[in-house]
Amino acid sequence: MSNTEGSSTTRNLKGLSVFERYLSLWVGLCIVAGVVLGRIAPGVAAFMDGLAIYVGDAPVVSIPIAVCLFFMMYPIMVKIDFAEVLKAGRNAKPVGLTLFVNWAVKPFSMYAISIFFLGSVFVGLIGPDLVDHVKMPLGLDLPVGATHGAGTVVVVKGVKTLAVPLWRSYLAGAILLGIAPCTAMVLVWGYLAKGNDGHTLVMVAINSLTMLVLFGPLGGFLLGVGRLPVPWQALFLSIGIYVALPLVAGYFSRKWILRAKGGDWFKESFLPLLTPVTIVALLITLVLLFSFKGDVILANPLTILWIAIPLFIQTNFIFWLAYGLARLLRLRYEDAAPSAMIGASNHFEVAIATSVMLFGLASGAALATVVGVLIEVPVMLMLVSICKRTRSWFHLKEAGHVASLRRQEEGVTGSDIT
Repeated sequence: MSNTEGSSTTRNLKGLSVFERYLSLWVGLCIVAGVVLGRIAPGVAAFMDGLAIYVGDAPVVSIPIAVCLFFMMYPIMVKIDFAEVLKAGRNAKPVGLTLFVNWAVKPFSMYAISIFFLGSVFVGLIGPDLVDHVKMPLGLDLPVGATHGAGTVVVVKGVKTLAVPLWRSYLAGAILLGIAPCTAMVLVWGYLAKGNDGHTLVMVAINSLTMLVLFGPLGGFLLGVGRLPVPWQALFLSIGIYVALPLVAGYFSRKWILRAKGGDWFKESFLPLLTPVTIVALLITLVLLFSFKGDVILANPLTILWIAIPLFIQTNFIFWLAYGLARLLRLRYEDAAPSAMIGASNHFEVAIATSVMLFGLASGAALATVVGVLIEVPVMLMLVSICKRTRSWFHLKEAGHVASLRRQEEGVTGSDIT
């Protein structure tokens, strides 16, 4: 590595160390701040949750969460060069592997693992009789006492809600994480694992576009199987607000800025300005979420552990599946590592916002998505370390393949001479 490359790497690592490397610490502080806020000023979070766009009497879109998520998502989208997506066909194997794991395996394995642990192994510890009061589904107006899926319509503080088993609410959050693969953080994991940055960025773009099509159908199906049915239009509205809007804004603003200011100004001046905005938006969202869940956490501090265990197992399962398939497909390590990382990581920003829109800021589903943020950094850093230690698996396989071809060539040459 040249001195220039080394200094560039050092600068990049320093840029990551402020937030990305200590994301779990910030989330932990937000848990404390949110719980304290919920205890000393419970009306603040309730007021923020009431700032919403209503359809009839139902709050559909939380304005604070929508604003926060836009500023979480926009920096991801504005980095994407969609012209590169069109060239992705030249790397059909890693792209195909990533799409297969993310959309044909991950949503269903997340459901299976989560319902096994939350609905069977830990249900007694969570509390089989505890209920969670979640929003009534968009457009649904049932009388008090009616049932909908696993929920019963009740009135809480003058508003109709669904009383559902608490563990099923946690399951809903896990499902939303499972159908939202890949985050901006995957760019960090791929970089630290010394993967192919171009492939990683292209897959971020492809996953974002795929989510526009599959997030709604998969979410509606799996939530329905979990007896927490939500209207399809609510999921499509969620993906439209929380993915399509920042995607479109990022695409057009990127073109305008590059044309007006140039690439150097875009990379060196504009993108660094977005980092603190993104951080503040995420942390505000987390404080609001935990301000509502303080009583649950204080009453059962192991709640986060019960949710984290199936998420941890799911993350490792998806990583090893993708990593193993990449080796079988003879992918280069530089493509194999980010392909496995993309599948293992979660688009927790979209999962958080969707859970808030569908079930409410105070719901167990929202809490479960935040637990996904809490374990993201330590688990993914562990997987980065595994990738770096097993890099030789792929180089040995490549070397063996080359040697085999050489032996075949030598054999043909020898027979011709004979």
